[in-house]
Amino acid sequence: MTIHVGLVGYGMASAVFHAPLIESTPGLRLSTIVSSQPEKVRKDFPTITVVPTLEHLLAQPEITLIVIATPNEMHYDLAKQALAAGKHVIVEKPFVLHASQAEELMELAQQQQVVLSIFHNCRWNNDFLTIRHLLQQGLLGDLFTYEAHYDRYRPLVRDRWRERAEPGAGILYDLGSHLIDQALCLFGFPQAVWADVQAQRANAQADDYFHLVLSYPKLRVILHASSLVRASGPRFQLHGSTGSFIKSGFDSQAEALLAGKRPGDPGWGEDPVEQYGTITMDVGKITIEGTVKTLPGCYEAFYQGIIEAILSGKPAPVTAQEATNTIKVIEAAWQSQQRKCQN
Repeated sequence: MTIHVGLVGYGMASAVFHAPLIESTPGLRLSTIVSSQPEKVRKDFPTITVVPTLEHLLAQPEITLIVIATPNEMHYDLAKQALAAGKHVIVEKPFVLHASQAEELMELAQQQQVVLSIFHNCRWNNDFLTIRHLLQQGLLGDLFTYEAHYDRYRPLVRDRWRERAEPGAGILYDLGSHLIDQALCLFGFPQAVWADVQAQRANAQADDYFHLVLSYPKLRVILHASSLVRASGPRFQLHGSTGSFIKSGFDSQAEALLAGKRPGDPGWGEDPVEQYGTITMDVGKITIEGTVKTLPGCYEAFYQGIIEAILSGKPAPVTAQEATNTIKVIEAAWQSQQRKCQN
């Protein structure tokens, strides 16, 4: 059975991630794209149907799965319309702007008996998969510090919705949703959230820096991102009772997709040797130091999981409840920033 997919929006998220991954996933067919710039779509997909609005898409009965990849502020309204029409729905991260909106959409999906999932693709980054495996194996003992960075050097403010003074703009909703989702996958919902969120660049209209601390009984999770890091340090630092793991470099899949590569191509999701993480661990009275080969990343696993959820009733690869918890942490972070306290 082929699942016909409609894609709403054709910005970077659609052009780089969703459309290529959908096209390369057996069992899915990208049938229609909603865009106000049909000429842009047809440069990549000359024969595909392009329509101007979601209403036109919903009028096509053969389309059963709708992917929403629009500016963040539009996610709630568009997802609500698609769910009400009885369609399965994927929403680009972050899910919505407020947890109350997320809970309403979850209830609607349950009523309609359709799949609702959120594209938190960084769960399938090669570095995160490697860290998850290390922790599952208990190689670091009891973990006390988990630190994850998403630092970049973008000193000039660009004229785009992500950097304007608009609801849902800024680095906390953008990159923060990735780091928070990863942390919640590993450790569950925190006891408290402390946050420092700033707009540091000249002429910045939206936040471009954050430093979060998620509190667990003994573990501290530090999540950090900045647009003004010229020379970045490690992406991940984990410290436990019997060992430490340090990992630098970015997952290669986004760059590969930009270059026109697809899942299954040689080297897909792999790390160069120089980006392998380093582990230092105690085994009895002996200290062992060495590198850990990075597990390959696999963004394609998300859409493969969506097919299983639709056809076999398995849980979505990212559940709406999981994505709602990420929004709750973001809301707690903003409350902490405003009150200068933990939430």
